Amino acid sequence: MNPLWADYIRVLRQQVVPALGCTEPIAVALASARCRDLLGKMPERITVWVSRNVYKNGMGVGIPGTGMVGLPAAAAIGAIAGDPAAGLQVLRNVQPHHIPAARALRDAIHVTVKDVDDPIYAEVFAESEQDTARVVICHEHARIVLTERNGVRLYEDETKPGAHVAPAMPAMTLDGLIDFATNVPISDIEFMLEAVRLNSALSDEGQAGKYGLQVGATLYDQVRQGLLSDDLMTLAMRLSSAASDARMDGAMLPAMSNSGSGNQGIAATMPVVAAARVVQADSDQLVRAITLSHIVAIYIKSHQESLSALCAACTAAMGAGAAITWLLGGDREAIACCIQNMIGDVAGIVCDGAKTGCSLKVSTGASAAVKAALLASKHIRVSANEGIVAETADASIQNLGKLSREGMRETDRQIVSIMLDKQPAAKPD
Repeated sequence: MNPLWADYIRVLRQQVVPALGCTEPIAVALASARCRDLLGKMPERITVWVSRNVYKNGMGVGIPGTGMVGLPAAAAIGAIAGDPAAGLQVLRNVQPHHIPAARALRDAIHVTVKDVDDPIYAEVFAESEQDTARVVICHEHARIVLTERNGVRLYEDETKPGAHVAPAMPAMTLDGLIDFATNVPISDIEFMLEAVRLNSALSDEGQAGKYGLQVGATLYDQVRQGLLSDDLMTLAMRLSSAASDARMDGAMLPAMSNSGSGNQGIAATMPVVAAARVVQADSDQLVRAITLSHIVAIYIKSHQESLSALCAACTAAMGAGAAITWLLGGDREAIACCIQNMIGDVAGIVCDGAKTGCSLKVSTGASAAVKAALLASKHIRVSANEGIVAETADASIQNLGKLSREGMRETDRQIVSIMLDKQPAAKPD
């Protein structure tokens, strides 16, 4: 077996994990829950400091099981009912009887943007009577790097808060990942079917309920009314957007995330599920396709900032495009063509924060994946003479990463500035 394959499996197990709710407010809820444990009692007041990117992705999104929106709500329900041992599923035990107390505590929570280097940063300071607790999460959404009680430092990660740490990644090329996903023993990657199970459950919930913008449910209604045919394009869009609708509006179901994001996990999963249904793929083909999608999505995301102004749900859908191309019978060259086509299509879609409207972008990524795959199956691709697309898919992925890391920093600052103007109470300190 190729020695890199074990590394790819390790990366999949690390980067494709269940997450209940949008991961930025969940980081705040996790820090708040840990503060409560450190205090040994419920806090009376909470102050939250977050990076600009966590603020951007936290202020407009639903908090699971609460009917509330935003970072103050996340901090409140985390303190009231959060399970700090559950990581990204910290809110799994939330019940209706917890909500009144969370709403009351929310009024005693202040959120401020902090100027830090790492895009993933959440600091919670909780007070109760004469006691205080402080918890810092940094680098990754569930990575606690500092805890204090009454000013006494109890734990500190060897990596200082605010210092950026890139996750360790093995050497990756698109060709190598295709070889891995299509040849590794099925028994080594069968665990990836859990992504299909979790994200399909979210999709079913989104189509059945009135969540968010109801993008998936609306598309489903139009199919039943005969206004749309339930072809590959529509099926991919409605399955993907319905899962995002439910997730972003607080459904109490976990998403299987990718690279720290539930929407990225949905975008890498549900278009592939749609294609597998259409081509009547067997179980082994589905496992390989889902594996190819998620590992390619991780590869593309590894070239980008963990949070940036580039819509990562759309870039994660590039993995889905690769898998759809393979399910349609495309060879390695066709899969590379698909990546080129998607970079030529969705590279400019910005992330203006996590919110119910993300389901629209998830559906856009799904439709782009299908469109790119259909062209690629005929070996039609955007040429290297156009935009940031290069001669090879790997070089184009590197260019996309450079756009995310360097080119869109000012865009990101302007997006957050506009959001802060709408929420003056959260002005930077």
